[in-house]
Amino acid sequence: MGFFRKRDEETLNEQLLQEAGLDDEQQDGDEPEQHDEPERPGPADPFAGTYPADNVLGLWIRAMARPGEYDTVVTVEAPDVPGDFLEFATLSNGDVIVDTEQGDADLSPFAEAVEQQLEPPYRVVARRHEGGMWSVAARGIDVLELDLAEGDEIELASIDGEIDLKVDGEAWTGRIPELEHAGEAANGEDYVVQAERLDGSLWEVRASPL
Repeated sequence: MGFFRKRDEETLNEQLLQEAGLDDEQQDGDEPEQHDEPERPGPADPFAGTYPADNVLGLWIRAMARPGEYDTVVTVEAPDVPGDFLEFATLSNGDVIVDTEQGDADLSPFAEAVEQQLEPPYRVVARRHEGGMWSVAARGIDVLELDLAEGDEIELASIDGEIDLKVDGEAWTGRIPELEHAGEAANGEDYVVQAERLDGSLWEVRASPL
C-alpha cells in the first residue's frame, strides 16, 4: 500500500449517490439498517443504460454520471473501520486517495481483497453489511496527468467535430488534447469526456460515445 491522502470536499460521486438514494446516511439517533444478505453497492450512475445520449440537453448530466458497472465485488471483514460507507481510489503506484471515510482507519483490507482480482488504478465503493463485514465493489479507472492548474472538474464534448469545453461548469476557451484523444479513442468524432481531479496533476477520466 502507498501513501494515503484524503479529499475534504464533497465529491461528485457522493452527490450522485445521494441523488440516487444510495448513500445510506443515518440520521442522529437512528439505528443502522440491518440486512439479512450482503448487499452489492448500487451503481452510482442514475442514467445507466441511456447511452448514447438522445439529445444535447441531457448531454452534460449524462457526462457527469459514474459508470454503473463494477469489475469485481467482494466481501471484506474490517471491524476496525468506522462508519457505514467509504470510497477511495488507488493509483498505479499504490497511493490511495480517500474521498469518503469516517476517521482515518487503515484501508489495506479493502485494497488487498480487491487486488486479488483487479490491478490498480481502480476505484472502490464499500458499504457495511453487518458487524465488521463490508460489501465492496471496485472498477478499473483511467488516470491521466494533465498540466492544468484551474478547476477540479472538466467536461468536454465533441459533436460533429465541434468541441465544447467546461471547467468547473464554466465555458473554457482552451484545448486539452489529452482529453480529446481519450474521447476519440472511445468513439471517433462524437463523444463526451468527464475528468475529476484526483490529486495534483492526476485526473480520473471517463469517456463515452454519443
